[in-house]
Amino acid sequence: MRRLIFLAIVMLAAQSPLAAQGVGDFYRGKTVTLTVGYSAGGGYDTYARILARHLGKHIPGNPAVVVQNSPGAGSLKAANYLYNVAPKDGTAIGMFGRGIALEPLIGSSNAAQFDATKFLWLGSGTDEAAVVVIWAAKGIKTWADMRAKPFTVGGEGTGSDPDVYALMLKNVFGINLRLVSGYPGTAEMALALERGEVDGRASWSWSSLKSLKPEWIAQKVNLPVQLNLRKSPDLPDVPLVGNFATNDRQRLILKLVLSRQTMGRPFMAPPQIPPERQAALRKAFDDTMKDPEFLAEAKARGQEVNPVSGADLDKLLAELYATPKDVVEETKKAISAP
Repeated sequence: MRRLIFLAIVMLAAQSPLAAQGVGDFYRGKTVTLTVGYSAGGGYDTYARILARHLGKHIPGNPAVVVQNSPGAGSLKAANYLYNVAPKDGTAIGMFGRGIALEPLIGSSNAAQFDATKFLWLGSGTDEAAVVVIWAAKGIKTWADMRAKPFTVGGEGTGSDPDVYALMLKNVFGINLRLVSGYPGTAEMALALERGEVDGRASWSWSSLKSLKPEWIAQKVNLPVQLNLRKSPDLPDVPLVGNFATNDRQRLILKLVLSRQTMGRPFMAPPQIPPERQAALRKAFDDTMKDPEFLAEAKARGQEVNPVSGADLDKLLAELYATPKDVVEETKKAISAP
């Protein structure tokens, strides 16, 4: 009972003018570092830099917000840093791959050094559609082509979308692909495609592809399938991968793996931040998502804004981490090499 009363007092205090004033005093003159788990120039980096230009004006005290790139292991390096090393005072926030939150659950290694449910999830800028992208010269246009013709795809590292989806396509659906992993981010994989080092990418966010490489869509690449639970209205003629599931095992694996698309462009902060600063950061993110200047810049840069709240991300992760163990183990096998 005493614990409940204490928590109620803390929540009320966080909402009071004095708490807001205290948060403003803390942030005034400070810099908030936004660590992005990818190299500069990709979709995550672009989204983070747009957010950084507007977020500070919605945080009490109006701190500067700067972006710091920390690529490695498909952004797992950044996730581990944010959870274990970054300051837990509210001056460090981050953005890593939408699938990294599931790495402790279905990952193929023990490299994830965090509890995803304990991050402070600020929210996501959008839920994402993703597509398989194949260089047009390879001649792979359809799902049937993907099954019939061998090809190579680029990846970023354990737990990243390109790697997880490539392994799922190979191990669950028998797609004859070879994964070449270790690229720091989208910019490097795009260059690898142009150079012919790889034939495609097993997962590319649609918003990132159309903003970074719009000229490719018309003539340089094919999109045989989209990797979502629901069809994107932008891609009415691109079939869902779920259309090709032939049994319940495949459907259950798809549901667990593709749920990460709701994570979209996720932003988070380390655990153990004081409650009043947690509330301020979440409110600042929500307010930024409605900021006309932010929305105008995002539109101009080709970035979608269809926000998912931090509370909704909390709920989603709680549901995913409650998945029955047999389904989890089956999924882990499916997305593990080879």
